[in-house]
Order: sequence, then C-alpha cells, then structure tokens
Amino acid sequence: MNLNRNLAKLGLLALVLLPMVLQAQDGQPVDRIVALVEDDVILQSELDEAIDRIERQAAGSGERLPPRSVMEEQVLQRLILTRLEVLRAQDTGIRVSDSDVDQALQQVARQNNLTVTQLRQAIESDGVDFAEFRRTIREEILSSRLRQRVVNGMEEISDTEIDIIMASDRFGGDEYLLSQIVIGVPESADQAEVAQAEARANEVHQRLEDGLEFATAALTFSESPDALEGGEVGWRSINALPPMVADAIEAVGVGNFTEVLRSPSGFIILDVRDRRDQPEIIVREYQARHLMIRPNELITPEEAETRIRSLYDQLQAGADFGELAREHSMDETSANIGGLLDWFQAGAYGDEIQSVIDGLDPGETSEPFRTAVGWHLLRLEAERDADRTEEIQRAQARDMLFRQKAEEEVDRFLRRLRDESFVEERL
Repeated sequence: MNLNRNLAKLGLLALVLLPMVLQAQDGQPVDRIVALVEDDVILQSELDEAIDRIERQAAGSGERLPPRSVMEEQVLQRLILTRLEVLRAQDTGIRVSDSDVDQALQQVARQNNLTVTQLRQAIESDGVDFAEFRRTIREEILSSRLRQRVVNGMEEISDTEIDIIMASDRFGGDEYLLSQIVIGVPESADQAEVAQAEARANEVHQRLEDGLEFATAALTFSESPDALEGGEVGWRSINALPPMVADAIEAVGVGNFTEVLRSPSGFIILDVRDRRDQPEIIVREYQARHLMIRPNELITPEEAETRIRSLYDQLQAGADFGELAREHSMDETSANIGGLLDWFQAGAYGDEIQSVIDGLDPGETSEPFRTAVGWHLLRLEAERDADRTEEIQRAQARDMLFRQKAEEEVDRFLRRLRDESFVEERL
C-alpha cells in the first residue's frame, strides 16, 4: 500500500518535472515553480508575464513602481488568490464556455473602439500570447462568478437598515475619493498576531509621513486585492462609511491620509484624494395621454394608419382624448384609464416618444407618428420639475449598503479561502 502511494507521488513529480527537463535539454532556462497552490502550481514565467504587464501599464501612465522584488511578492499574492478562486469555482460547478470568453473579448474590443482582430494584434504587438490572454479572461470570469455567488448568498438589505442610514446626521453629505492600505489580520488571529499586524501598519504610516507616495506604499505593503491598483477604492459617500472611518476622513480632509484605523479585516490607512458635494436631484417630469393603433392579423399597417388619422381628425374637431383612448387604444397598460401616462421622467418611454413630447406644449396633441410598435397619438397634459432627492437618495442608500456588505462579505470569503487552502511559496 505504501509502495503504491510512493509510486503515485513519483508519477506526479515526474509530470511536474518533465517539462523542466525537456526545456533544460533544449537549452532553455528552467521554468521553476514559485508557488504550490492546492494541487496546482504557479510558474516563474506566469509571474514574470504578470509583472511585465503591470510595468507596461505603468510606463504608459508614468506611474512609479516599487523594486521588482517587492512587485514579485505582491503579484504572486494576487496570482495565488486568483488561482484559489479559479480552483474553488471549478470545484463548485462554475463553468465558463468558449462563447463566454468570446463575448468578453468582444466587449473589451468595443470599449477600446477595436475589432476583436485588431485587439488581438494590439495584444500580440505588446508581446503577450493571445492564448494566454484568453486564459486570463477565462479566469477573471470564473473569479467574478464565484464572487457573485458569495454576494448572492447575503441577506437582503432591509427597509429598516435604509431608514437608519437616512436618519443619520451625515446622510446626503459629501462624497470622498479614497485609496487604502490594508494590513490584514486572520479571523483566528491571537493577540500577538494582531499586535504584529498593527506594528506593520504603523511602520507603513511612518513611511508615508517620511514622503513615500501612497500608491507606491499600497502596491508595496497593502494586502488588499486592490493593492496592484494603488489601493484605489473610488468614490464613497460619507454616510455609507462606519462612523470611526467617516470621522477620520473628515478630520484629515482632502490631500491627506488618516491615522491607522482598526477594521474587520485588519488595519487600514485611507488616502483622502478628493471631495464632491451631493447636490439636490431635480428631474423633469411629464403627464401625458397616449393612444395607439397596432397592426396585427386583422389590421394591416395601412388600416392602422387610416384609423389613427381618423382619430386625430376627431380630436381636432373637439373629441375627448381620454374617451377615444378608452374606446380605441390598443395600449393595454393605459387604455382603460383614458390613455393616461401619469407623471414620468424624461426618457421613461424611450427616445422616440420623448422626442415627440419635447416638441409639444402643455395641452397640445401630436400629429400621428409611427414607431416599430405601431401608430401613436400623444397629448402633453402638463410638465414640472420635481425634487427627487430623497427618493434617489433612498435608492443610493440601498446601493451603498449593498456594496459595503458585498465588499465585506467577499473580503471575508477570500481571507477564509486563503487561510484554509494549502499554499507553499517558493520565491
């Protein structure tokens, strides 16, 4: 039995070493293993390629990067976490098809105003193997779907939670553009480990005070997944942040960084990069009546046009729009209430309808016009500017609470995944 187990281990070792032996025989440098991740490996070539991509991006934007030895450690941690996510996603039945990857590539190409062929040429001109780029896209989709599954398992945001945040003194306050440095603390950490993490955070804070750029410090020391983006957090409303964090941000102001703060994930330092007001939200609203004749099996397009023009003539002669809509309109959503489209925001019914409304004064009826759905008549009853600040803020509060909880839940999941998995680093 032990012999069989040893033979199996030797067989696995041979599979790992064989490509290296062949490379060495061909006179190529050995592609060594830099990390064991569960039953998988991360090779030096993968790490080098990932660092090269970051260095090319930094060169294009003029961003300063720390020494390559520091980059290796940070990028390796990102690769390890990504590999763990991919393995967990696959183990839990998440799959990504070639069609999924193709659609993602098409989206990337569109965002850069390129065709997929042009995108491939641009990638390969940067020295990146396109097959490797596809593999990276596939892994990103797997990771994204795994995180989405984690988020889907959260409890829904309750109305009570929204009421509490809206009742806070800060609700509707300013928004701040933030970056962060996170020194993580494992969930099962003892007092000594917590103290050690706090000491590291204080050391990073001292380096910032000594003049180290925040983005460079984040890339060098932060243990957050956003470290390679310079700790970029983005815009956050002050009312969506924990009181301790909000107080620290308001205390230091724009252009400064906070003291070391304790958080559920460990210790954080925040860079307050910019601030903006949250203005009142005034929207244009309309009240109108709508009448539609739709061609079908019994009504030809020509007959539909004839009917709508006859109804228009009746309106011009003084007929009541609401009565004609109840009797003739084929818009099931409004016919029984006299065609009434009660107060709605601009664009709510599409660009074609809105363009007609924009050409009307209150009390005026449009001439018949045609869309892909059928023939229409519109009467603009009234228009107004409405303050939707509270309504929009309530939706924003729900969204902010959801994002905050999602970030915390994903962060907790990733830290647990890292702690529970077998990882051996060999840098």
